[in-house]
Amino acid sequence: MNQSWDEEYKNMWDNRYKNTEYAYGKTPNLFFKEWLEKFEPGSILLPADGEGRNGVFAAQLGWKVTSTDLSAEGRSKALLLAEEQHVTIDYIVGDLEQLTFPPASFDAVALIYAHFAAGKKSLLHRKLNNFLKPGGIVIFEAFSKTHIHLKLADPKVGGPKDVDMLFSKAELTADFENYDIIMLEEAETLLEEGIHHTGKGAVVRFVGRKR
Repeated sequence: MNQSWDEEYKNMWDNRYKNTEYAYGKTPNLFFKEWLEKFEPGSILLPADGEGRNGVFAAQLGWKVTSTDLSAEGRSKALLLAEEQHVTIDYIVGDLEQLTFPPASFDAVALIYAHFAAGKKSLLHRKLNNFLKPGGIVIFEAFSKTHIHLKLADPKVGGPKDVDMLFSKAELTADFENYDIIMLEEAETLLEEGIHHTGKGAVVRFVGRKR
């Protein structure tokens, strides 16, 4: 029987995360670190948290962390990292489309290279909006649509091969329309995150506060 796209995607991440080495390193994404440090700790949801580098960092700052991911292998690595750093995180394995949380239960949501299936990404962003408290913060960094050309030139920089899984400022403005924009930009950046984000990438960055 042929695997569905969702099964293939999950298996890809399990295969990537089952190695001893941390695929994107153990240190947090720099944009996430810079912005999270600006806010008072509360409860934070990190979908697609992979091996936990960002969730563990948030916990070190005093945030109550809930991480999710498709990959059980990612969860195992994240819990090891949390133990290494003497913090705890709540980590749920599952498809975000099927997961649910009480309305307005988080003070922040962080989406750091959280690339979803093209047909689901806006729906998932709007679903996540329901879990965020009014006044809550979204911190977002992911590859922009122009990144596809950089990936073709240098595959080591990482990112999806499907341009429809990549993001634009217009998409984020539409998906998070009930937010005051603190910052929104497209930029090129030099990535040095483990072995799978290495080189020049094109990203979209967004920080917004829910009205």
